[in-house]
Amino acid sequence: MLNTLTLRFKPAPIRFSLSLLSLLFLLVSHVKAGVFKLVTPETKVSIVYAVEDRKLDSIAANLLAKDIERVTGYLPGVSTNLSTAQGNVIIIGTIQSSLIRSFDKNLAKSLINKWECFGYKVIRKPNSKILNALLIAGSDLRGTAYGVFGISEKIGVSPWYWWADAHPVKQPDLSLEIEDYISKEPSVKFRGIFLNDEDWGLQPWAAKNYESQGVKDIGPKTYAQIFELLLRLKANLIWPAMHESTKAYYHYPQNKEIAADYEIVVSSSHAEPMLRNNVDEWNAKTSGAFNYKTNKANVLRYWEDRIKESKGNNVIYTMGMRGVHDSGMEGVKTVQETVPLLEQIFADQRELLSTHIHQDIEKVPQTFSIYKEVLDVYEAGLKVPEDIILNWPDDNYGYIQRLGTPAERKRKGGAGVYYHASYWGRPHDYLWLSSTNPALMREEMTKAYIMDARKIWVLNIGDIKPAEYNMQLFLDMAYNVDPFMSAGYVAKHSETWAGSIFGTANAKEIAGILSGYYKLAFERRPEFMGWSRTEPTTPVNYTAYVHHRYGDEAEKRIGQYEALEKSVALLKPKISASLQDAYYELVEYPVKGAANMNKKFLYRDKAWLYALQGRASAQNYVDLARKSYDEIVKATDYYNNSLANGKWKWMMSMKPRELPVYQLPAFNAVKAQGSSLFIARVEGLKDSALVDVPETQELPAFNRYLKKRYFIDVYLSADSSLSYQVEPSAKWIRVSRTKGLLSSRNSFTEERLWVDIDWTKAPEQLLTGEVNVKAPGKEYRIKVTGDNRRLSALENYEGFIESDGYIAIDAANYTNAQERSGRKWTILPTASAGRNWVEALPLDAKVDTGEQPVLKSAALEFDFYNLNSGPAKFYFHTIPTHPLNNQYQMRYAVKVDEGPVKVLNFKTVGRSEEWKENVLRNNAVKSLVLPNLAAGKHKLRVYMIDPGVIFDRIYISLDGRKSPYSAVEQTYIGKKNK
Repeated sequence: MLNTLTLRFKPAPIRFSLSLLSLLFLLVSHVKAGVFKLVTPETKVSIVYAVEDRKLDSIAANLLAKDIERVTGYLPGVSTNLSTAQGNVIIIGTIQSSLIRSFDKNLAKSLINKWECFGYKVIRKPNSKILNALLIAGSDLRGTAYGVFGISEKIGVSPWYWWADAHPVKQPDLSLEIEDYISKEPSVKFRGIFLNDEDWGLQPWAAKNYESQGVKDIGPKTYAQIFELLLRLKANLIWPAMHESTKAYYHYPQNKEIAADYEIVVSSSHAEPMLRNNVDEWNAKTSGAFNYKTNKANVLRYWEDRIKESKGNNVIYTMGMRGVHDSGMEGVKTVQETVPLLEQIFADQRELLSTHIHQDIEKVPQTFSIYKEVLDVYEAGLKVPEDIILNWPDDNYGYIQRLGTPAERKRKGGAGVYYHASYWGRPHDYLWLSSTNPALMREEMTKAYIMDARKIWVLNIGDIKPAEYNMQLFLDMAYNVDPFMSAGYVAKHSETWAGSIFGTANAKEIAGILSGYYKLAFERRPEFMGWSRTEPTTPVNYTAYVHHRYGDEAEKRIGQYEALEKSVALLKPKISASLQDAYYELVEYPVKGAANMNKKFLYRDKAWLYALQGRASAQNYVDLARKSYDEIVKATDYYNNSLANGKWKWMMSMKPRELPVYQLPAFNAVKAQGSSLFIARVEGLKDSALVDVPETQELPAFNRYLKKRYFIDVYLSADSSLSYQVEPSAKWIRVSRTKGLLSSRNSFTEERLWVDIDWTKAPEQLLTGEVNVKAPGKEYRIKVTGDNRRLSALENYEGFIESDGYIAIDAANYTNAQERSGRKWTILPTASAGRNWVEALPLDAKVDTGEQPVLKSAALEFDFYNLNSGPAKFYFHTIPTHPLNNQYQMRYAVKVDEGPVKVLNFKTVGRSEEWKENVLRNNAVKSLVLPNLAAGKHKLRVYMIDPGVIFDRIYISLDGRKSPYSAVEQTYIGKKNK
């Protein structure tokens, strides 16, 4: 998009001149740019705002003055008196104000009847005193504020200057090159956040730190900072904090006054009808049960009191009723019993609203969150009044459960989405780090927008920190969804955001680090690494990562995290001193926390496995796991007690709810005793816990087409020292070491040797050789086999080939894609998820499940070649999205060669065990078994049935052994690789 404002300043560290949100502005009119000087040796800008507008104009004007001071050191004067203004002046007001109209009536006409829009216009010499006037005009008060904060971003002040200590670069000489323009209306009307599960972060921080001299709670001082952030992010809505640790929002009268000052729309969560925080405000001792069937009068009176109190406020009323907290409605036993009662509640609530707020009920903003058990009630035929906004939820893990049917999309009230970037509940919480994948969030929210859920978007953001980027991304999409319609834009957005805070020179590297962080967390969130559950809480278990095959999945994951940590450490000295705190909050702490949580459990796994194998090194891995735990403690202590001079003390908890996953794991494995001091163990040995391994073993077979390598672990089983030698039997066998020394004195009791083939030296035939591993009194013969024949069937072949008993396929690397009648599989560039996805589109495609219609549908084709005949099990991995609405499921069909078509469906119901596994691993897995697959070339076809199905990868097991947890490297040969 066009860069309409360009900074001019003296040489300084490079930063993006194109700010993050300027990328999101769509200009509908513009003229030639001109220079407007803010602060120069000759010019000192002043600010005048409209006196007749409400308080937000004053707030925005004074914040802009402070932003200019943050950059230049000069604090402009702020006034409502135009007669005293001279030189260069910034004029701020709504188009309804006489101030704006006195300068330019045409600008006002361009903005009339628009929602939250703003315009910029420079007028030269409007009177004898003013040389240049920069008009910032809004169609309404929030539109004006958005325009003001757009200028703040242009001069280098991030929306996160306070919440993430993202301090701007100092520029003593500052000018803007600016065009006249008008912004477009936001994509989504109401855009905001839900402060939730605040018990371990935001609430103790506010109570014991930020508001410790005031209300000792999340109160007006905290909300003022939050509301400023929302406006800077061009948002307008809040669902206030509501847990038991926090007093109700309306408990402190100044809260609603602050919201009014900042023009923030106040609503309430799915469990808080009529703006009532039941957890804090409903007193069962004095009011009885929260039961509409048995206690209707008291419940209605309770709601009516709040409705009266909120009259005149800018609010959206949550309709319906659930339990006191996040639970089902009291007094009903079945869905059928709930439907008529809830319909009566709607009628009674609307009568209260029409009595006290507005006689025309359609002029009273109302929303109904179809969350958890309420979705079952809705699907049972619940009639929701047409003017109420339907708020569709995700499943708490980032997958939207339901969107509107064609009929529902025509409703007068429209629809929205309630989405999670933080969650407390089954199958497991994720309240510590922010790891919702940007690619997933983009996919789900753009899907919602396409399906007309455009009235309200709310993000459960937990404590705000450390979910800063998730919040930025979500609200940027809500403000202007257009660029996000391209899946590849997420990577650009991340880089631009990093550059807007840390400078252009560091943007790409930081974006790469964050992409790696999100990719690893998408495979398994840090909070899920204990393989434990909540509701009920279960102990931690061993992970599903394989240590003895696939090149050691666990070690690879550890290596990826250590590479991220190294990148963070190497980049840190390049970050300016003023941005070190921001770097720690936004980059360093999340990476350190996730890395050490993973290492804590993966090293624990190794300690357990290696103890079973009788390795002397088992205790070393116990120590490494403990060290990883200690690193989390250390990093969190720094966050709370040293970071930003203690500004964030009490904000970061490394143990929300004290769940087992956050604790130091117990180490109770007893080391097995073997008969040999020195052991050599090959990769892929079928019995991974065997203590006394055979003296003759065999590595997985090599082949010329994939050119893999495999490992041999050599280790001691007790305290000792000895040397060993490695002797390949042929020159074409390469080993990473030919000798070594193992010694318990320096804790070097094991070593991993890598074996591969030098194909230029190997004869073009079936290969047989061995690697002899010798130590005093012990010798192991490791058989090496390979195939260096040029197979005519594989000449110029592009496709997937068997390796070590399996074939691995990335869905986006298909051989061929067939589009049929507008239906197609479309590649989504999703780098932050680890690999590209392929989605069945368009979203409004019709469905026919008959065999012939399926065979005529859009299809992906994958060519593959298996070296050996035998049974084959195909595992199809999809992203565990939900059906678009109740007219769809999550079906696709598969076919191998000319075999039968099999329809697979990964739709889940409620919080089933299948759904739990799906959201914990971010994959839905379905399978197909062929009892006898002949060796040779084959073609796998995947047919589109339901739209919105997203394919991730395919794994074909040809040896019946345990499949990997992670996505192993593709077994692909050929030039094409999408």
